[in-house]
Amino acid sequence: MILINNTVISDDIKEQFFVCDLNKCKGACCVEGDLGAPLEKEELEILEENYQKVKPFLNEEGIEAIEKQGVYIVDIEGDYSTPTVGGKECAYAIYDNMGILKCGIEQGYLAGKTKFRKPISCHLYPIRITKYDHYDALNYDRWHVCSPACTLGEKLGVPVYKFLKEALIRKYGKDWYEELEKEIES
Repeated sequence: MILINNTVISDDIKEQFFVCDLNKCKGACCVEGDLGAPLEKEELEILEENYQKVKPFLNEEGIEAIEKQGVYIVDIEGDYSTPTVGGKECAYAIYDNMGILKCGIEQGYLAGKTKFRKPISCHLYPIRITKYDHYDALNYDRWHVCSPACTLGEKLGVPVYKFLKEALIRKYGKDWYEELEKEIES
């Protein structure tokens, strides 16, 4: 276990290998599961402010789901997540011409229409954060749909923390990430 500031980081994040292999999994993480993407409270207003900017990047089913359910939902435990289409794929997910699910929010970001890239839970996956009163616990989430990513990560020798460098810096800052590297590589 690694301790940095108010975070507790699982050893799996340094020991496990991971590189998304969208050609194999087709973005299954955007459709599998029982809810949409987990959202942080700070992201709710950002989604509301940016919905019209990303709407042109969404498909009709996603737009319909969002306009019926809202730009986010509150689940039975009081947590926030993205709405889904028919209880399946995230309402913000879109299929490209290869049948791969991509994030419509991120497509708007890449097109320069918004400064919000996508929910941090998506950007950080396969790391899941559990928030406690005084710290965040960062754990590696093992999921069968990501088997191709584990295989590719191992083949390329890329540990989870390196694959998610940009997302980890986005969440915790450059100094935090440099401290993580120092702890792992010492």
